[in-house]
Parts: sequence; structure tokens; C-alpha cells
Amino acid sequence: MKLSVIGCGYLGAVHAASMASIGHDVVGIDIDAGKIDDLSRGVAPFFEPGLTEILSEGIASGRLSFTTEIAAAAGAAVHFIGVGTPQQKDGYAADLTFVDEAIDALLPSLTPGDIVAGKSTVPVGTASMRAGRVEATGATLVWNPEFLREGWAVQDTIDPDRLVVGVPATSAGERAAEVLRKVYHPAVSKGTPFIVTDFATAELVKVAANAFLATKISFINAMAEIAEVTGADVTLLADAIGHDERIGRRFLGAGIGFGGGCLPKDIRAFSARAEELGRGESVNFLREMDTINLRRRERAVSLVVDALDGSVFGSSITVLGAAFKPHSDDIRDSPGLDVAVRLRGLGANVTVTDPAAVENARRVHPQLTYAQDRDTALRGADAVVLVTEWDEYRRQLSPDHAASLTRGRVIVDGRNALDPAAWRAAGWSYYGMGRP
Repeated sequence: MKLSVIGCGYLGAVHAASMASIGHDVVGIDIDAGKIDDLSRGVAPFFEPGLTEILSEGIASGRLSFTTEIAAAAGAAVHFIGVGTPQQKDGYAADLTFVDEAIDALLPSLTPGDIVAGKSTVPVGTASMRAGRVEATGATLVWNPEFLREGWAVQDTIDPDRLVVGVPATSAGERAAEVLRKVYHPAVSKGTPFIVTDFATAELVKVAANAFLATKISFINAMAEIAEVTGADVTLLADAIGHDERIGRRFLGAGIGFGGGCLPKDIRAFSARAEELGRGESVNFLREMDTINLRRRERAVSLVVDALDGSVFGSSITVLGAAFKPHSDDIRDSPGLDVAVRLRGLGANVTVTDPAAVENARRVHPQLTYAQDRDTALRGADAVVLVTEWDEYRRQLSPDHAASLTRGRVIVDGRNALDPAAWRAAGWSYYGMGRP
């Protein structure tokens, strides 16, 4: 099938390459000429495991191409909209400017029978308010939310755990659902749930899922705050309640909280949309979750300050990590990078290292010192702060090796990813989040 993907950022580039990898003919379209040039050469503009390989394979096979010309979308059976929906600069609501621009640009290329499939994360009500513009061309608008995890995005696109398609209650909507089944045939044929809903439900699925995950993370971080004043160990607490099959252990890792380009902005946009609908009280808890999340960053900073006798001024501190999570170079709303900036603001000499995100971090926060090499970053440090749980830090860095490089023996484990006993046995003062 011939497909077009409008918007070649994180979502769009992964989707385009993944669709080509399962056999479709795909054209990716974006107004950023530099990005299109990189993608056309098989160069991923961001770090995502497996993406470079399927980009190169798709281009070499002739099934995948990229362009800045929206007219190239003509003739595609399905047009995916994968543009960004950032938080508005003057509020919590989502900015839908890029969605509207993409749809408007696409309209002249649409023909009767075409399907426009929105993948961007949008507030509930977005699709119904834009369906008429698409239907006027004889095409059909559907909403097909993405459920990508950064670091596993290729896998999640090719082999998702579920597929959701919101369609209008018309024969055209029924036909569109069947076309999307064919688009995702490899996944559907192996039994992946294919859920057909109305527009509103499809839009809510994505934000509700993110809100639930954020709730679990915020809950255990709230428990960490209680653990810190009672002497309890939040990691053992999480293990114990995680054995309850109704709760589960995943996403019960206390630490410095969540970040990235999805969870923070999505729960804020969800809150804003609920207020617009007159049901703000239904999701008031989301605002408290946001507060808990940000408070954990402050706690990590205070642990470092306390460990260095009440002041970090003039101290050398190494921050292990810059990306908001491992297997990514995404620094958007990175809790770890925020901790680094706060320590720098208190007068510390902060060196940040990360296997993938150093250059992105340097562009946004040039006031920090950066080292690509882990051991170089550790050399001479008075304290070390683990903020991103890359294997290079949590599994491949031994306490003895770290001690051979640093000046001090203080480590703050912002992700509770290390073995406290092993580090203390090696002479380190170990501080975890919600741990004795």
C-alpha cells in the first residue's frame, strides 16, 4: 500500500521507516529541509535503537523516501499525521497549530476514498472538530493514537501491544477501519488486539494511559517522601505491593520522577482540556502528581547538598545522565538535567555525561561542563549523582573503579538503580531516594 507520513519528527520518522520495513511504499514529508536531507541519507536525526538500520534498508529498497513537498502525498491510500502537539507557551493546553497546518496543507492532495489517520496526541474533541474539512474532499478522518516508548519505538510500531482506531459512525468509517487493518496486517495477523472506537475514546486512550502511568510513578514517589521521614525502604515497599497482581511492580520505581516529551505535557494538556469541558475536578489529582514529580528533583539536590556538609559551592559534581531515560537522546523536561542545572545554580562545578544526549544537552544548557566519556567525567569529582539509569552506570560501573577516579566518596542514586550494600562496602556514602 502507498502511505504518506506528514511530520518526520520522532513519531513520524519512526512510523515511516517502520511501515516501509513491513512492506509498504512510504513517503515522509516535513517542512524542515535539513531533517529531510538527513533522513534521505539514512541518518536518523535523533538516537533511537534500530531506527538507522530500517531507515537504510527502506531507502535502499526504494520503498521509503522523504521530501519537503506536500504534493508527494498525492496517490497515497492513507496519510498519517505525526506532527508535534507541544504545550502552549502561555498555559497547560496543547498547541494544535502543527496539526491544523498539516491537515490544511494536505487537503489539496486528497481524493475521494483517501484516509487521513491522525497519530499525534491530541485533546479529546480534536478529531470531531476537524473531520468536516477532510470529509469535504471525499476523504475520511480517523484517529490512530501512538503508544511508543522511547528506546523501543521501532519495536512498538512494528509489533505493538494494541492498535486503536477511532472512526466516524458511517460506512466510510467502517471501510477506513478495514483499510487500517490491512496497513497493520503483520501485527493483526498474529493476534494483536485491534480496537475500533469513536473519535473521543481513541483520543482519550492515549492521554488516559499516560495519566495512569504518571499516577503510578507519582504514587511511589509520594511513598518515598513518607519513607524518608520514617526510615522505611521504598524499594522494598514497591516489591511488596508489586506482588499484588492488581497493582504490579512496573512503574513503581521511586526516584527523581518522570520527564520527556510526553508524560509531563500530556497530563497538563489533559488537565487543561478537562477544565474546558467543565470537569476539571475529575482530574485534579493530575496537578498534584505534577507537583510531586517536580518535588523529587528538589529532593535529589538537597541530598547532594546535605552530603557535602550543607553547601556545594565550589564542589566538583559529576552527573551521570542527561537524557530523561536510557536508550534515548531526548532531553525534553529531563529531571536529571534539571538537577544538574540546579546544582550549577548553587555554585557547584557540574560535569554531565551521557552515552547519547551530550550534544543535545550542551545546546540547551551551555553553562554546564560536558564529557562524552564516563571515566573522564568522574575524574576528580567530590560527589556523583546518577540520574539516568543507563547500563553503563548501573551495571558496568563498579564502586571500586569509580573510587579510583573520584576525589570524594559520595553518590546520590536518583534512580535507586544501584546496590547500596556494594557501594557502602567500597567506602562510599550512598544516598537513595526514599531509602534509609
